[in-house]
Amino acid sequence: QLQLVESGGGLVQPGGSLRLSCAASGFTLDYYTIGWFRQAPGKEREGVLCISSGGSSTNYADSVKGRFTISRDSAKNTVYLQMNSLKPEDTAIYYCAARGGYYCSGYEGAFGSWGQGTQVTVSS
Repeated sequence: QLQLVESGGGLVQPGGSLRLSCAASGFTLDYYTIGWFRQAPGKEREGVLCISSGGSSTNYADSVKGRFTISRDSAKNTVYLQMNSLKPEDTAIYYCAARGGYYCSGYEGAFGSWGQGTQVTVSS
């Protein structure tokens, strides 16, 4: 059974940074494409960043360009979302998800396994 567990969320002031982790159990992350999604209150879930099984990354949210990056640590079987220069509008529940295959997607329906989410709140 594929399991994903997110961690690293919390309350941070505007301009601050957080690093979210997506740890996998039951499978090797290297063989899967991993996406980070977020859902703000009252809004639909949106794709943020994705890293393919080949290691290439794709950004699906223009609002995070230049501020968020995605990376993978194979030894720890974990994918990270580094978030810098955080803004109040980044407040959301952040989810990681896995899909088989090589290509990234910003569409949540393309991902079959999901974590439970971690809350990120950006506020002074």
